[in-house]
Amino acid sequence: MSAASSSRVAVIGGGWAGCAAAVELARQGNAVVLFEAARTLGGRARCVDINGLSLDNGQHILLGAYTETLRLMHTLGIDTAAALLRLPLQMCYPERCDGMQFVAPRLPAPLHVLTGLWCATGLARQDKLSLARFSTAARWMDWRLDNDCSVNELLDQFDQTDRLIRLMWRPLCIAALNTPPERASAQIFLNVLRDSLGARRAASDMLVPRVDLSTLMPQHAAAYLARRGGEVRCGTTISSVVRDGERWHLAASSDASKEDVSIFDAVIVATQSNQAARLLADFSEAQRLPEFEHEPITTCFLQYAPETRLARPFFALPDDGASGLWGQFVFDRGQLDAKQAGLLAVVVSASGEAISCGHEALASAVAEQLAGAFMQPSLAAPRWTKVISEKRATFSCTPGLSRPTNRTGIPGLAIAGDYTAGDYPATLESAVRSGVMAARTLFAAS
Repeated sequence: MSAASSSRVAVIGGGWAGCAAAVELARQGNAVVLFEAARTLGGRARCVDINGLSLDNGQHILLGAYTETLRLMHTLGIDTAAALLRLPLQMCYPERCDGMQFVAPRLPAPLHVLTGLWCATGLARQDKLSLARFSTAARWMDWRLDNDCSVNELLDQFDQTDRLIRLMWRPLCIAALNTPPERASAQIFLNVLRDSLGARRAASDMLVPRVDLSTLMPQHAAAYLARRGGEVRCGTTISSVVRDGERWHLAASSDASKEDVSIFDAVIVATQSNQAARLLADFSEAQRLPEFEHEPITTCFLQYAPETRLARPFFALPDDGASGLWGQFVFDRGQLDAKQAGLLAVVVSASGEAISCGHEALASAVAEQLAGAFMQPSLAAPRWTKVISEKRATFSCTPGLSRPTNRTGIPGLAIAGDYTAGDYPATLESAVRSGVMAARTLFAAS
């Protein structure tokens, strides 16, 4: 079947990968039906209502290097300047907590990093030389390794100082890959550095959403589909996918119909990997999806008096699980949305151990951590707290991990998700890239 002829296509899963696939298919002229089991689009990056506020199930930050995500937003007519707070590359800790202050000036690459490094405080000359040596060597290697290894092993090879690892490399690795550096893929980490630190200056910018994640993209995707004759069915679970010649039968259950069977010309499965594996289990000729290990991400929201405000939109935090310091980054939501004045969001990536004692204990520990880091005792007593933990937030991004392609081996059936083969770890960008690629290859010869 040719993509030149309009086809009826089902996209199963309304996360960022599914939304991206649906938009790309609609852009090609296909009639798209997007199915989502939940009541809200966005998957693991969506809006939730907390105490009358529209917040996210996890605090996110994007990079200027997220070219496909930004292109998709442009296609959807999103004003990214209004929707995203663009900040220069930075790693700043609260004052008087033995951290560092690094902000890249708005200069052409690589001068922005070199100048920012030269002016950084909290790093000794040895630390700065260590970072410069790493950057130079990585560029010389074209950001590629002959054999993948852990991030810790990579840092050891380039004699990175303990302080630099603690204050920059470790938090960057955990934030980007959601995997501790002792287990994280050095090659994937280098890919992220290549497209941010090693690219044009704007690629290293940090983009913090001013609006909730559902508003940021998925709602615009739904409106785009509607304008092109497509349809979004939330609250609908697809239980089976059956091939009948060149057509596809989907069995769906929802509040309206328990056995609603729809027929399509093609299907993209854009669910989480374990759900995709179940839907593909009856197709012996389809590629087998690996069983991924997953890492949780937890966000702790803490509401203070409206006049509570940090000196920056976000800070890195000194973390040490052994001492109960779980938070790695804190965001001042009031600087992103005036309606959220006094609300702080603290991110705990790779948070399996942090949540083992329960949400209430974690919230209390995070509040104490903030009070100590900023030397403001009042931060130990927020008005209310809410902990949201996505237990399967990302796959564990380990060295040499085998990831499936978008093609299943069956014409008219493809998969999409942040777990498919690509240069990036499980991020919004990798989800969008996968969705677009699945849509573009759906009708190509397998």
